[in-house]
Amino acid sequence: MRQLQGMDASFVALETRNSPMHIGSILIYNPETAPGGFVRFKDILAFFESRMQLSRTIRQRLVRVPFDLDYPYWIEDPDFDLEYHVRHIALPKPGDWRQLCIQAARIFSRPLDLKRPPWEFTIVEGLDNIEGVAKGSYAMVTKVHHAAIDGMSGVDLLEAMHTLDPNEPPPNSPDDWQPEKVPNPVELLGKSYFNAITNPMKQLEVAAKAAPGLAKALKGMVAKEFDLSREMIAPKTRFNRKISGHRVVEGRSVPLADIKMIRQAVDGAKVNDVFLAIVGGAMRKYLLAKDDLPKKTLTAMAPISVRTTDEKGDMGNQVAAMVAPLGTHIEEPLDRLQYCHDRTKNSKAMTEAMGARNMTEASKVSPALWMSLGAQLYTRLGLANRGVGPIFSTVVTNVPGPPVPIYSSGARLESQMGLVCLTDGMGLGHVVQSYTDEATISFTACRELLPDPDFYIECIVESFEELRDAAKAPAEAPAKKPAAKKAAPKKGATPTKKPAAKTQAARKTPAKPAKGGTKKAASRSKATPKGKGSQTS
Repeated sequence: MRQLQGMDASFVALETRNSPMHIGSILIYNPETAPGGFVRFKDILAFFESRMQLSRTIRQRLVRVPFDLDYPYWIEDPDFDLEYHVRHIALPKPGDWRQLCIQAARIFSRPLDLKRPPWEFTIVEGLDNIEGVAKGSYAMVTKVHHAAIDGMSGVDLLEAMHTLDPNEPPPNSPDDWQPEKVPNPVELLGKSYFNAITNPMKQLEVAAKAAPGLAKALKGMVAKEFDLSREMIAPKTRFNRKISGHRVVEGRSVPLADIKMIRQAVDGAKVNDVFLAIVGGAMRKYLLAKDDLPKKTLTAMAPISVRTTDEKGDMGNQVAAMVAPLGTHIEEPLDRLQYCHDRTKNSKAMTEAMGARNMTEASKVSPALWMSLGAQLYTRLGLANRGVGPIFSTVVTNVPGPPVPIYSSGARLESQMGLVCLTDGMGLGHVVQSYTDEATISFTACRELLPDPDFYIECIVESFEELRDAAKAPAEAPAKKPAAKKAAPKKGATPTKKPAAKTQAARKTPAKPAKGGTKKAASRSKATPKGKGSQTS
């Protein structure tokens, strides 16, 4: 029996019917590499069963302390049932991309049963009308409670359920897993009493460790190594309100080579800066179309992993947070990228000065009862609608995936798209992922706050294309003749030339990338009926 950390416990405390605190993904598999070129549901069950020993998350469930007087505990579930956690459905005809996203949103909107190991995988067949997806392919919609994993430990779970070779045999080491007895309330209350006595000492220890970081942060501010500007506190938008229990999800993938090319357009820029600039451009387009764009820049919460090598495979969260301004007040794509890079560099310097690990350790000594009561009051009083909430506008989490193809039940993973949990005051979240030679940008949103996901994904595509074309322009300029300058496109215009199509499932969806800029996006928004797009019913 092992107790949760403070941050992990906060995800349990924040759980409500409208805010299920799980994260996940949509994975698409091509069975042509499996034996016989076909994968049955029972093959998937047998594959997972043979590899459960490789992940601690699979068979552990939560046990909550009465009245939430202390953090919950993990125990080995004595009633574990694999077939409860792995489900099997099929899309109705025609089986297109929009239907897959709608089904994924429905699955993702339902809370997990926290009296069982907090994860579910749903196998989805019938992907017969998704462009670029081979016949016979299937999808897997995953959801795992955020108390059990963060982005990096989620990658470890992905590794446990996949192989590098389609014909790799099961692990040859014995599975010595043993279930545990569920502790009774008296045992749990006794442990909470002991923890209540020792917690003040732990708080003093954390404070002592954090003091040098705070001193270093103050010194850095005086020396102007970084600054605390008002740009780091975001204005309120339509996404920062109380959320409903309905979700919409969408995503597109682009060549990873294009992301790396864009990065080179700004000296010192990172891949994450490029993704932030793309999301900033998309949110700018969307809110301009709604006549709702604040003059001040929006910001993103960007998680930072502090997981060490020794903690690889451990359950729970080892992350700190960094506030990253998105440059939504800047129209020119490369200027926005430069701005994102500069402000992210500033935020990283401040986080490093304070100590990202110290920020994570501080969450472990927060009183459990007050954390739970605070989370419940915030939701029940609707404080998000009263302007009380996060200092950032959205979440942009970057999860690097495998650089080589991986396989599950012998089927090759073709593409993946991340899904993220939402909470009151945070009705829109983004996940960017890389896998082999693709990069996927996806979002999860409350359907009431973002009723037109098909339009917002066009905004993301347009933002990417404008940034890509702006980054290409300086390299192509010397090759042009002087006379061609008169015919050059105006600043901000999007060339009509398209990149070569690639057979990746997430990239090839029924909705074609939009060619226009902000003006076209605005007119499209007005024509998009409420409720249309990839959403729940």
